[in-house]
Amino acid sequence: MFQSRSRENLFQIGEKPFLFVRLRGLVPPVEYFVRDVMSHPPIIVDPSTFLLDAALMLRAGAIRHLLVVQDGRLVGLLTDRDIQRCAPSRLVPISEEGYNAVFEGTTVSRVMTREPLTVTPDTPLVTAIAMMQQSRFGCLAVVENEVVVGILTRSDLVDALQRLLSGNSARRYVEPS
Repeated sequence: MFQSRSRENLFQIGEKPFLFVRLRGLVPPVEYFVRDVMSHPPIIVDPSTFLLDAALMLRAGAIRHLLVVQDGRLVGLLTDRDIQRCAPSRLVPISEEGYNAVFEGTTVSRVMTREPLTVTPDTPLVTAIAMMQQSRFGCLAVVENEVVVGILTRSDLVDALQRLLSGNSARRYVEPS
């Protein structure tokens, strides 16, 4: 049954009211930032990396996104979908050697997303989530002073939600007391 919002469940944070949910009692207001849930250090590749090597990195790391960095600066994003899009169709007769040649002869720079969306570690998590939802991207590069310091993925957000629903902090890395 859906209950109406009572005054005791609404609190003022800044200029906006904040609604609490009941998880084992009243949850105090906590503002989370990208740094609290991002993955770091990120796995990066150079634009000249061949797709075969990038695909192997994705598979070995059980990840879906690689940040593309050149001369210390973020220049792109490569996803598992980018690689799948470049794969020859299995419906067309092609030898295994021909199939692999596509990946061995194509560089990341040819298929990456250029100028991906970025956030800083100090970006409020709710802002980063809104950016991901509006853009329909599965990740955001985390950059501080033009240096890539992490990546925020949908998986990171699901992990944070699981920690919250388990009664823990959403923070991935808890600082020692």
